Amino acid sequence: MGVYQGNDFKKISGGKKRPHRSNRKYELGSYPTHTTLSSEEHSIIRERVRGGNIKLRVKRCLYVNVTDPKTGRSKKCRVLKILETPANREYSQRGIITKGSIVETELGKARITSRPGQEGVINAVLLG
Repeated sequence: MGVYQGNDFKKISGGKKRPHRSNRKYELGSYPTHTTLSSEEHSIIRERVRGGNIKLRVKRCLYVNVTDPKTGRSKKCRVLKILETPANREYSQRGIITKGSIVETELGKARITSRPGQEGVINAVLLG
């Protein structure tokens, strides 16, 4: 089931705004993925989006690709725990990973630079 992303029913003045037409297929969105930390293998969802394209969404993750900015090398590391999520304080308590989240890995603290619910991969940069 989709989420309606159109702007037909909002009015700034507070008055009632009645729709002049029905919802359109191209105005559909989708529910957020809420990528979580898992102890099992990570799972990826393949979803058809507008234009017939495929969007990969990470549902559960165990590993992250961590890049060291000093050396420029990347390594696949296990995520130990989620420390902070600037998007929403509740997300770190619930174990949800978004772009900008700070996670504890085997190499140390790292900031997520990819969008797990949109790109199908989790990349991070090691913090000083």
